Amino acid sequence: MVWVFGYGSLVWRPAFPHLRRLPAYVEGFKRRFYQGSPDHRGVAGAPGRVVTLLPQEGARTWGLAYEVAAADEAAVLARLDHREKGGYARHRVTLHLRDLPPVEGLVYVATVDNPQYLGPAPLEDIADQVRSSVGPSGSNVEYVLQLARALDEMGAPDPHVTKLARLLGARW
Repeated sequence: MVWVFGYGSLVWRPAFPHLRRLPAYVEGFKRRFYQGSPDHRGVAGAPGRVVTLLPQEGARTWGLAYEVAAADEAAVLARLDHREKGGYARHRVTLHLRDLPPVEGLVYVATVDNPQYLGPAPLEDIADQVRSSVGPSGSNVEYVLQLARALDEMGAPDPHVTKLARLLGARW
């Protein structure tokens, strides 16, 4: 059995079998739209922007923790390794489950030295890039709005995601 932490599209579109999904957070990381996506939410030469985690002391990032059955673990991790191949590396972290004791889990984090890492930019520039990006998995705007909505419904809105969603015209 393994726990997998989702903080981006895995929050609203896990696409793998799991026993349970529970709200959870990781400590010491902030979520940012700093990773390029030339294979899901954009294309080569015109990447979209998706989230990664960056270390920040005292930060807390909410998402969903998925409990994966031992029988499904190898297949699920192979699928996620392929899905997150564009610069993400698998890390072990402590997942703080809402209303349950912490557990050890896995999370995929895009490293700042990967070739798809775009880094910081003014939020207005990120919004412009997101508006114009579409890839095989759909529009980049959909990615942002689905994530913002899911976090809001979970009672754990993220200011960076919410501000970007509002720049894209979302109102809730």
